[in-house]
Amino acid sequence: MAAVRATFSLGRVAGIRVGVHWSVLVIFVLILLGLAEGRFPEAHPDRPAWQYWFASAVTAMVFLLSLLAHEISHALVARRNGVSVDDLTLWLLGGIARLKSEASTPGAELRIAGVGPLVSLVLGVLFALVAGLAGLYDAGLVVEALAWLAGINILLAVFNALPAAPLDGGRLLRAMVWRKTGSQLRATAVATAAGRMLGWALIGIGLYLVLVGAVFSGIWLVVIGWFIISMATVEGGQARLRELLGGIPVSEAMTPDPVTVRSTATVSEFLTEPRFRFRHSAFPVVDNENIAVGLVTLKGADAVPEAERGATAVARVMVPVDDLPTPHPDDPLARLVPELQGGSVHRALVLEGSRLVGIVTSSDISRVTHWLSSSSTWRGRTL
Repeated sequence: MAAVRATFSLGRVAGIRVGVHWSVLVIFVLILLGLAEGRFPEAHPDRPAWQYWFASAVTAMVFLLSLLAHEISHALVARRNGVSVDDLTLWLLGGIARLKSEASTPGAELRIAGVGPLVSLVLGVLFALVAGLAGLYDAGLVVEALAWLAGINILLAVFNALPAAPLDGGRLLRAMVWRKTGSQLRATAVATAAGRMLGWALIGIGLYLVLVGAVFSGIWLVVIGWFIISMATVEGGQARLRELLGGIPVSEAMTPDPVTVRSTATVSEFLTEPRFRFRHSAFPVVDNENIAVGLVTLKGADAVPEAERGATAVARVMVPVDDLPTPHPDDPLARLVPELQGGSVHRALVLEGSRLVGIVTSSDISRVTHWLSSSSTWRGRTL
C-alpha cells in the first residue's frame, strides 16, 4: 500500500530496510491496556500494578517482533525466488513489503505466501511449549504472557491463511488458480473477489457487534474489513494495469535524452539557471563523465537554506541512483509500475549500462495507459 510510509527506520534486518509507521503505537497501546488492565490482573490478582504494566510492555514488544519475523520471512523467501524487496513497513494492521516485481511462477508465489503463516504458527507452538515448561515452575505472569503470545500468533497464522486477497491465503489461492488456468490476471481476479467478499462480511459482523453493545470489537472488525476491501481493489486494478501494459517496453514511455544537472553544480545554480525553470520538478544528475549518479528534485533543492545554496553541491541533496529504479529501454514497462508507485520520487532513470538514455515518470505511465485504454486499434489487437 503506497500510502503507508515509515515514520522512522529500525535499520536493516537481513539486508532489508525496516521501517515503522506511527500507527504501530496504536497496536502497542491497545495490547498494553488490554493486558495490564484486563487479562493479567484477572488471571493473577493482588500483584503490584508495576508488574502488570511491565509484563504487558514486554509482551507487546515481543508480539511486534513476532510480526516482524512474519514479514521478514516473506521478504527472505521472495528474495530467494528472484523477487527483490525494497523495504518493509510495520503499521496498524500488520506489515507491508515493497516488492520490485512479482513471482514469476505459481510455485514461487506459493512459497512466498505460505512462509508467513507457517512462521506465525511455529512461533505460536514454541510459545505454547515454553509456557507449558514455565508452568511447571509456577511462573505466574510469565506463563500468562507466553500463553497470550502463543494464542495471538496462532490466530495470526489462521487469519492470514484465509483464502482472500490481500491476506497470505489470498496469495495461496491466486497461485493455485494461476497454476490451474495459466492466467495470472484470472487468478488475481478470483483472489481479489474473495477479498472483497471477506471484507464486506467482516464489516457486516462488526456493525452487528456495535449494535449489540460490543462497540470496540465491532469497530475494529469494520476497520479490518475496510482495509481488506481497499487492498483487494488496489490489487485488482494493478493486475489489470499489468495486463494492459503487457508487451510494451520502457522505451515506449520514456522521455529520451532528458535535461541533466551536473553533480558539481551548486543548488543556487540549479534553482536559478533558466533551462531548469518551469519545465520539470526533477532532473537526472550526471557526473563529469556523463554517468548517471542520481536525481535532484526542486523540492529537495529548495529545502536547502538560502544562505547555504551557493556552497552546497547538487550531489549532496540528490536521490542516489542506487535508490532509484534503473530499467533498460527494452525492459517490460509493466514490471516498472510497482517500482514507480512505491518509490519516493515516482521516477525512473533509463540506463544502457551506466549511460542515461531517458527518464520515466508516473505521468508517462498514465499517458500510455490512457492511450491504450482509448485506442480502438490497440483494443482490436488485444481481443
